[in-house]
Parts: sequence; structure tokens; C-alpha cells
Amino acid sequence: MSQNHTDETTGTLVVGTFLTLDGVMQAPGGPDEDRDGGFEHGGWSVNYWDEQMGEIIDGQFAEADALLLGRKTYEIFAAHWPHVDAEDDPMASKLNSMPKYVASRTLDAVEWNNSTLLSRGVVEAVENLKKERGGVIMTQGSHDLIQTLLAHDLVDEFWLWIFPLVLGNGKRLFGDGTIPTALELANAETSSTGVHMLRYERTGEIEYGSFALDDVTE
Repeated sequence: MSQNHTDETTGTLVVGTFLTLDGVMQAPGGPDEDRDGGFEHGGWSVNYWDEQMGEIIDGQFAEADALLLGRKTYEIFAAHWPHVDAEDDPMASKLNSMPKYVASRTLDAVEWNNSTLLSRGVVEAVENLKKERGGVIMTQGSHDLIQTLLAHDLVDEFWLWIFPLVLGNGKRLFGDGTIPTALELANAETSSTGVHMLRYERTGEIEYGSFALDDVTE
């Protein structure tokens, strides 16, 4: 991983996200996952999945040491994964057992196994989490939380799955508050259905240039 933003004693905060080609991350898994703003395209990722993608997503979650979620994504996950047979599903086994941290100002408690509520001072809580835990802390879904993480320069890597479709509207990954940063492509794979699975690591400040011709005197 890039050493520009983290050191050996600091956790790596990873944003793992499914995206359309035009950057929409809203409700990839089902029609009623997130209808905010009248969104009517929920479930757009479902029919692109193949065996390779299932193996890769299992591997990515196996790399994670902890999960950081916003309220909505936590509620979706907590309503589903505890009811999946962990003996037959490695992702269910991982998600149900791993440490989970939930950023919410409205929840009073979190009941899913091994979950901890971060109810106040989310930015400070995440900063402390990275320092104290170490390892890989993955954020999945959680659009509103990700905007806060991006605005406070807390994201170290992006694991982006880009699906071959455009929707034109919906919640996008990179909002206006995103801090500019340069990235390096660390790994790329493509599914049989045309989904690009990309890993980007931070490399530091953007280096700007110009294609304009130097001044020429006649």
C-alpha cells in the first residue's frame, strides 16, 4: 500500500464500492435498498455477477480486519447476513464474526454480533480507530459516511467495481467535498460480464501541468 498517507502503525481505511460508469453507487443490490430522491433503479448490479466476482468479493472481505458502516448500510446488512448459513457462505461467516463499527446519530444501539456504535464525533472516532486497530478497515456502501470520510481526508484506498451501465441520476461516490488526491492503480481484473474490479492506492498530491505551447516569438 502507499506509504504517503499511512504508516505501519496506522490502519488502512478502504472504500469498497459498486459503481455505474457515471459514478452512481446508490442501491446496487435491490429495488428497495435506497429510494432516496425517488431513485427507481435499485438492483442495477445484480444481473452482472459471475463466479469470478463472487470469489473476488469473498477474498476482499477476507482481507478486511474490521468493517465501518453508516446507519442505512448497517441496517441492510444486519437484516440479511445473520440469517445466512455461515457454514455454506464464507462471506456470511466473515461478516457475522468480524468487528463492525457503525456511525450513526440516530441509533441507540446496535445488536448485530460484534458491533460497536460510533454515535458522536465520527471523524475523531474514525481517526482513533485507524490508530488503535491497525489493519484494513473497510467501508462498504454507506454513501453519506463516505462523503464525510472524503471531506476529512481519511480514505487510503479505493476498491472500485465499475459496472457497464449508466443511470444518469442517483447518489455518486465523489461529492463536492472530496479532497483532490492522486491515485495509483494497484490491481485490475475484469469479469465475464464486463465489470472492472479496480484497486487504487493514494500516492499524494496531484501534479499539474499544461499542454499549451510555450510562447513563440515571430
